[in-house]
Amino acid sequence: MQLIDIGFGNMVSARRVVAIVSPDSAPVKRLGQEARERGMLIDASFGRKTQAVLVMDSGHVVWSALPAGQISARFGPAGEAEEETP
Repeated sequence: MQLIDIGFGNMVSARRVVAIVSPDSAPVKRLGQEARERGMLIDASFGRKTQAVLVMDSGHVVWSALPAGQISARFGPAGEAEEETP
């Protein structure tokens, strides 16, 4: 299982990420609010401004303080997580 760092030592499973989106649009804000009401929101921003929203295949929504571009750069060119070398 490949884990991707989403900031502040928090990790998500690379295979479970469906989308990484900007939190600025109204539909994404609504998605976060609905996830909070269902108990499916994970706030990994540690009180900082949310800069990326990760949508997981389980229906969970994860907020991160790292920009979406920085998180997506941690995936390989084909959208696969890069292998770590020791």
